[in-house]
Amino acid sequence: MTALNIQYVNLEKSENLHRHRTQDFSSSRTLVVRRGDPFRVSLQLAGRPFNPTADKLRIKVMLGRLYVLMPVAYSKKPAPSPRWRAYFDPESLDLHNPSIFILPPASASVGFYRFRLSVLNGGRWKTNAQARFALLCNPWCSEDTVFIPFEDQREEFVLSDSGLLFMGTAMNPVARPWSFDQYEPGVLEACMNLLQVSPQHQKNSRRDYLKRNNPVYVGRVVSAMINSEDDRGVLKGNWSSDFKQGVHPSAWTGSGDILKMWANSGYSPVKYGQCWVFAAVMCTVMRVLGIPCRVITNFNSAHDTNANLVIEEYYNEMGQKLKLSADSIWNFHVWVECWMTRRDLGQDMDGWQVLDPTPQERSGGVYCCGPAPVKAVRDRRIDLIYDIPFVYAEVNADVHMMIVRDGRVLKRDKDTERVGALICTKAIGFPQLQNITRDYRHIQSPTLSIRSRNSAVSNDSTLPRGSSESSSGSSSESSSEGVVLLLTLDKAPVAGEPIRFTVHAVNKQNVAKTMKVHFNAQAKEYNHSPLDTFWETHGVLQLAPLEAKVVKQHILPAQYEDVVGDNMINLAVVLEDTATQERFLCSEEFNIASPQLKIEIAQEKSVVFNEEQVATVSFTNPYSHPVSGALTVAGAGLIQGKVQFRMASLSPGGRAQQNITFTPGMLGTKMLQANLELQSVNFTTIRGFKMVFVHRA
Repeated sequence: MTALNIQYVNLEKSENLHRHRTQDFSSSRTLVVRRGDPFRVSLQLAGRPFNPTADKLRIKVMLGRLYVLMPVAYSKKPAPSPRWRAYFDPESLDLHNPSIFILPPASASVGFYRFRLSVLNGGRWKTNAQARFALLCNPWCSEDTVFIPFEDQREEFVLSDSGLLFMGTAMNPVARPWSFDQYEPGVLEACMNLLQVSPQHQKNSRRDYLKRNNPVYVGRVVSAMINSEDDRGVLKGNWSSDFKQGVHPSAWTGSGDILKMWANSGYSPVKYGQCWVFAAVMCTVMRVLGIPCRVITNFNSAHDTNANLVIEEYYNEMGQKLKLSADSIWNFHVWVECWMTRRDLGQDMDGWQVLDPTPQERSGGVYCCGPAPVKAVRDRRIDLIYDIPFVYAEVNADVHMMIVRDGRVLKRDKDTERVGALICTKAIGFPQLQNITRDYRHIQSPTLSIRSRNSAVSNDSTLPRGSSESSSGSSSESSSEGVVLLLTLDKAPVAGEPIRFTVHAVNKQNVAKTMKVHFNAQAKEYNHSPLDTFWETHGVLQLAPLEAKVVKQHILPAQYEDVVGDNMINLAVVLEDTATQERFLCSEEFNIASPQLKIEIAQEKSVVFNEEQVATVSFTNPYSHPVSGALTVAGAGLIQGKVQFRMASLSPGGRAQQNITFTPGMLGTKMLQANLELQSVNFTTIRGFKMVFVHRA
């Protein structure tokens, strides 16, 4: 019999991408498939047809220097197995152009593979063809350790290439749009190369390849590789005010630019990142690898440096917050959760796992964190791996607030509710905040004065400002046997409007009191102690026996606009009893809601694939002074790259608008986002987004 002559192998890319739900990776030159499901390759023969009883074929699949040899069997799809399989399906076999199905096990390692097809000819194996493919985890496969049971979850946590990151404060969360960009050209390759560049691979590539079948291992490697503290990681962190050597963290709008910049530089760290950038880039990498991932925000996140579950804060007698403690509370901190089975810990720990790529503390000698099961954090299972005590402290530490003078504590209060006040993520399928605090903490009753926890975010805005069932502000309380002191924001502050707040003082005794009153406001970054005081006022308050008084105050826009920018405000009030020298302290940290860019699309409900559309971006200046800046518009799957425009000086109350033409290149729900970087003393960016559904033509 003449030898079987195979001219070439067709990877049937279109069919396989659709079968494996990887069609959005079509820009990659590599076939992308998921483990646990077969993919088909067809053979183009020259000469005689295939003879199932006489012709023997085998396939060699290679990952680095690791390989497996498997004969091509003549059978139906085999049952799930920990071994690779290759087979002809007898029910659909075309003897002139036969198809081979290759079935990776659900426990195969992720990575770039090669395979060679050989034919037995005259007692010798002859290689006839070879090709390359990328293998990802498979959340659709019940045997895979990343299997997640519902389609809407898989759509949101694996396939979605855009989302929202929540910033600001618990009383006034701000939804920031982010493009994960996992389908942009070059991103898949950068994510795969991240594993190759890791110290684990460089030290022992064989061991690394073998362990890449486990999402727990992959998660730790990626967590360490997103930051550059121990390796050739993606991002260099910078929490100073000097970003001249790179990009301000607030300027990034998506992961694609960062990952491609890193890869194109020969794997030099990209400057600069902060927590939300680290987390968003890690979310991209994990989704590319097929591991379900979502971005989490913890408002009032504790960094407990001495592991005593207590955060100390110090104020002077005038209400100015002091930099005297190594402990800190970030107004918000952002990490990711990944969904996986924890065979190393038992099925009780399956589900969402905390992974934090922001370099804060070392874990196993490396700047990484997790995966810590969320269930273990909630139940304080500090006996388990990985990093559960650190994450537990981030959401559960107590706060001790002290007034000090000359090293002596004059007043001490304890707050057990502030840390972990709100833990949230983007809701499935909607641009909306989902409150998941109870996943992390055992809460008996709602935390005081947390606003907008489940408020919807409109498609072109941030969260509604100050919506609440009771009051529209936030409050802090201090009390003793003598006086009750309460500080309340009248509403969530908005740029261009006065910050209005109220102090309630109650004399609980039958003795008249003369109280000195000190108000103090300091600008602060979300993760730092406050800067110098920018506003203060002082006075005297007379309280008759058992009297309650209300004091109204406000800070005008002209007093805070040039200082705050994208920063927060720490506001404090101190009462001092002139007779007893007893002091009472209340403080509140809050953000000021920025103005928004409005995005409108003329034919919003009929946006069609590959047809030109027009969007209009508009901005109204709410500030008390003229502004100018640069407008950037982007949208993965909608716009190639980014488009930029200059906005001329706009007077207070003035309105500017810009038309943008775009042609959708992908189907489904996509995000169009716009950012206006204002030219001012502080780095201030105005943002807006619009969710766009692209229909088939």
